[in-house]
Amino acid sequence: MPDSRYSDLERPPLSETALNRALVRPGSLWTGVTVVESTGSTNADLARAAAGGGAGEGAVLVAEAQLAGRGRLGRSWSAPPRSGLTFSILLRPALPVAAQGWLPLLYGVAAASAVRRLAEVDVRLKWPNDLLIGERKLAGILAERADDAVVIGMGMNVSLRPEELPVETATSLIIEKAACIDRDPLLRAVLREIESHYRDWTAAAGDAEASGLRSAYLAVSATVGRRVRVELPNEQALIGLATGIDRFGHLQVESEGERYTLSAGDVVHVRTAE
Repeated sequence: MPDSRYSDLERPPLSETALNRALVRPGSLWTGVTVVESTGSTNADLARAAAGGGAGEGAVLVAEAQLAGRGRLGRSWSAPPRSGLTFSILLRPALPVAAQGWLPLLYGVAAASAVRRLAEVDVRLKWPNDLLIGERKLAGILAERADDAVVIGMGMNVSLRPEELPVETATSLIIEKAACIDRDPLLRAVLREIESHYRDWTAAAGDAEASGLRSAYLAVSATVGRRVRVELPNEQALIGLATGIDRFGHLQVESEGERYTLSAGDVVHVRTAE
């Protein structure tokens, strides 16, 4: 049966029942995990559900295959079925919108921590939303607002082989000889790390410094402390030293004696200039 979800034994399907049993419990942030065979975009699906009142905080949507995946600025993203982790979460933080710029960074810190621990690979974060191993991209993160909710999705390459990579600058856990390439424990670990960081951050009223989020982000940053080329709209570029992340999660760059503070919406791309 070539179309069976069990036809590729190296890429077994995820169990919705097992994930709910492990993650959904009284007092948990996670209120339900849904696994679908395929969809256009998990972010778009959860955003629609949020707008229609059909999804509350803690909803998780996982797709075994995503047909219209998007990154920042509408960049397309795709992968073979069950070769990666493609999922979105829905949050409704009762915090000022200005503080919520930290949410995709919080998600990145959590994902990097989980993967470093289970897969035993040196994952770093490129501002604002990429997980890297060396200079190669392992995962991308996209956060979008849906009324009073925030939907955050991630696509992580797990078992993609070299010939399946969408671009030469990508990588996967199996290519990096990771200690764990089982998607089930990886997904559980990422969601548990997100819950832990999210509770600390909301308890500190969105203060990234007081919650320890800013220091955790800087500890795994692949951007801060390096010379970068920041591509801006209208084909402009800024080259300088990435010196830090401010209290809103914005990137600080020093160039020719001037300090620039950049939000993710200001930037087309950030690359190292070394």
